[in-house]
Amino acid sequence: MFEHLNAQAQDKIMALMVEYREDPRETKVDLGVGVYKDPTGNTPVMRAVKTAEQQLLESETTKSYTALGGDPAFVKALSGLVLNGAVEDGRLAAAAQPGGTGAIHQALELVKMANPDATVWVSDPTWPNHLSIIKHLKMKMTAYRYFDNDTRAVDFSGMMADLAKVAPGDVVILHGCCHNPTGANLNMEQWKEVTELLGGKQALPLIDIAYQGFGDGLEADAKGVRHITSTLPESLIAASCSKNFGVYRERTGLLMAVSPDDKMKAVTQQNLTHLNRQNFSFPPDHGARVVQMILDDPKLRNEWETELEDVRNTMLGLRTQLAEALQSRTGSDRFGFLAEHRGMFSRLGATPEQVETMKERHGIYMVGDSRMNIAGLNKDTVDILADAIVDAGV
Repeated sequence: MFEHLNAQAQDKIMALMVEYREDPRETKVDLGVGVYKDPTGNTPVMRAVKTAEQQLLESETTKSYTALGGDPAFVKALSGLVLNGAVEDGRLAAAAQPGGTGAIHQALELVKMANPDATVWVSDPTWPNHLSIIKHLKMKMTAYRYFDNDTRAVDFSGMMADLAKVAPGDVVILHGCCHNPTGANLNMEQWKEVTELLGGKQALPLIDIAYQGFGDGLEADAKGVRHITSTLPESLIAASCSKNFGVYRERTGLLMAVSPDDKMKAVTQQNLTHLNRQNFSFPPDHGARVVQMILDDPKLRNEWETELEDVRNTMLGLRTQLAEALQSRTGSDRFGFLAEHRGMFSRLGATPEQVETMKERHGIYMVGDSRMNIAGLNKDTVDILADAIVDAGV
């Protein structure tokens, strides 16, 4: 039987990780994989997570199954962090998922059950897993313009012109904050315009929020999500805890579905738990329990928010340092966008050939489309990257 299987294309980021590990140069810099790194190159366990895990170790009395939709306390805590009361409980269905990827996959499965003919609209560019999941589910897909490669900013007029073509029942994937892979984000006025357009088109927004707290802060990063979900009758939100809680390997996420009323919420909730049962039965609980403990304990939450703010400010500082280093080397402000982007990523706007040159000459590892993980830098490697960018002729 297995002889009928086809080989799958190797994941580009995973292949880049292997290549980086095998590079003997001490000055090499990994800007490919999307994890936060401290100045020593380590991805640390957050202090609040360590404390919560210790408390859980001492207090947990069973490893029995939790609910199909996940622990209700986790669902309440994380939905509260994202929405903060923007949507009434009577309209909100939710189910815990194995990470943000699981939430996106489950959201699209729900869409396919509700409307098999729906077209899924994705930003150009977007997180590659969006594309691969849509293809895996054999759903129709269309790209809308998002990033202007000349200005390295949002091409909002192009975006709106393309989204004007969506049909009723179509799904539009939006990045809640810290757009991956570009780092260019909608402002609040643009969120309002997108909301009005989707409402008029009777299209369904699917908002992927994986970096809340990494951009302009926990509250500011969720403003667009809260506006669109409180304004439109239906929406989907896929939330991840991998980045802002640093629990990458625990696979901790949540899928939220906003319905028009409590009757429709009940039906939607049944379908969410049904999908959980078919795909993996019960969702992972350890990371979810840790997140819930942090969010519900004022002392732990304050410690977590303080550390998260330190992480955010570190990335902002690196962005500014890199923009200034490039300005001093080129005498141009054309790299000022790096300081304006938010989150872990920025798309540099380099060609694949220039990316390859940076890797070969300077040991700079980034994805071929020039997406780079700002969090992979530290104050000592910024100059190495700046020299490489100039030398490659970006």
